[in-house]
Amino acid sequence: MKRLTVKLVLPLTIISFVVITKWWLVKIVDAPDETLTGFPLPFVCRAWNTSMAFQFFIAAFMVDFLFYFLCWFGLIFVTNRYLISIKPYKIVTVIWWCLAALVIFGADVLALNKNNIFYFKRPFEIETIASGVSLLGNKL
Repeated sequence: MKRLTVKLVLPLTIISFVVITKWWLVKIVDAPDETLTGFPLPFVCRAWNTSMAFQFFIAAFMVDFLFYFLCWFGLIFVTNRYLISIKPYKIVTVIWWCLAALVIFGADVLALNKNNIFYFKRPFEIETIASGVSLLGNKL
């Protein structure tokens, strides 16, 4: 299972983390209404100090990443153990890792903005107005 974790679970976790997520339209005390992103917890929103900057919430990010990882791990574990034996071809593994590398590169470009703000925990309370699923950044 260690081999499948490296070959399939990690790249699928990274790719699905960006491709499938949830948006939250929220009311914030002493701030304008804002759209937060993340599933199951919102971990990013626009920063209020300048345009093109973001606020990242590290604890929520780690919970979200662990959630996606455990979902993929469980799915692949059950499939490999009880349904069919999974033996990924090298080309499939290379394609998944190339896509995951592109996702990581794109996230790094956004996260390395010097105006971004990083908090361990979200420093404000929210009241959800609406929420929905986001597929490749498009609200559904």
